[in-house]
Amino acid sequence: MSTESDLIILISITLFAALVNGGLGHGFSSITVPVALLFYTNRILNPALVLVEIFINSYVLLTNWRGVSKVWRRVIPILIGMVPGIVLGSYVLSYVHPGWIKFTTFAVLLPLILLQAAGVRKPINSERAVGLPFGTGVGFLYSVTTVSGPPLALMFNNQGFVKEEFRAALGLIRVTEALLTVSTYYLLGLYSVQSGAIFVSIAPSVLIGVPLGAYVIHRINPETFRRLCMSFDAWVVGFGLSRVLIELDLAASPSAYLLWLFVIAIDTYLLYQFFTKGKLYQSQKVKTV
Repeated sequence: MSTESDLIILISITLFAALVNGGLGHGFSSITVPVALLFYTNRILNPALVLVEIFINSYVLLTNWRGVSKVWRRVIPILIGMVPGIVLGSYVLSYVHPGWIKFTTFAVLLPLILLQAAGVRKPINSERAVGLPFGTGVGFLYSVTTVSGPPLALMFNNQGFVKEEFRAALGLIRVTEALLTVSTYYLLGLYSVQSGAIFVSIAPSVLIGVPLGAYVIHRINPETFRRLCMSFDAWVVGFGLSRVLIELDLAASPSAYLLWLFVIAIDTYLLYQFFTKGKLYQSQKVKTV
């Protein structure tokens, strides 16, 4: 595939991802990265995406600023824990083979997406104690992959954050982690001409997509939209994981794609459960009115 074709796909997927982020408050990297890694390495892609995320998440934070006063004390342990995680993850990105970084990215994302899709909920009583190690893990994951939305969304949904609190907490954490990661990448010399070119190419998509997503989300069912985005994520990540298994000689083609088919089967079942439960809930709601 030519470089021009790669860039067209990247611009298209970042436009869609920005639209999703504008609507849900998260999802830009978790949608962009699985597709973009089919054409670029993390070492080239990450520095550009982190710069973009500073602006995206600043927008989320500013539009949900009133919720910050309700959540900042709860997220401080996560913010503190993120610092060593980001530093360690940035060093790993600098020195580890790109193929293994891709493998790690897909392998970590896939279960997180499927757990979200399954609607797993198990509230944690000692939230502050868990915050520090959780923050370290999120910081490490973000600096290696630029993705932290799935674990953060899983955590905040699990802990019962309401909409404004959820978005404010996400915005606060993700602006902080993006600024810290940009600084660490710069100190390690990870920025390049290629990363700069990617940033310039995708910036217009973000400027269009984020406000458009905020407008569109008021005209569709947010939960259905969120669930369909997770399905897209799961299918792309499953495909990417199958591809990287072949690249690293961990599995042969076409047998490696059995993993992708397995992921599709699981997600299809979870999607069926989501829509059937939704219809059942709606019918019960109608009967009680």
